[in-house]
Amino acid sequence: MRSLVQILGEAAPGSQAALAQLGAMVRNMAADGVLREDPMREVFARIGDKWSTLLLLLLRTGNYRHAVLRRLVSAVGSEGRISQRMLTLRLRALERDGLIARRVIATQPPGVEYGLTELGAGLLRQVDAMMQWVRTHNAEIRRARLEFEAADARSDDEKPG
Repeated sequence: MRSLVQILGEAAPGSQAALAQLGAMVRNMAADGVLREDPMREVFARIGDKWSTLLLLLLRTGNYRHAVLRRLVSAVGSEGRISQRMLTLRLRALERDGLIARRVIATQPPGVEYGLTELGAGLLRQVDAMMQWVRTHNAEIRRARLEFEAADARSDDEKPG
């Protein structure tokens, strides 16, 4: 807390309210975990990685085998093809977090398919809410980007050069 006071400066207007909010945030962050393997950090990293959310969305439509998932990712994703190794790593991470389930199929040779768990479906409901927020505010975000780029271009023009 002492370093927060030093950063904000004790005389800054509204610093007591900001300090209280920052203190609560720091306590929450500590309770959520500070280690790389803590669920809060890993789940947010998983949602933000290149493939995991797409895999969860695909698995919401049904259970699929590894090879089918790989072809689906290539067909519907804008990121291009996913390597065999990356797909395996993402599926294992999602399984480890309890978001998907791996089921052995009694075929010759034995096969494996992946499906969404209730925990994964719950996470996707939250992702759906975030996606709807982006859709709702799409025009505002685009407008802000254009304003930012225009202001950035003006500041570049003003720099000696």
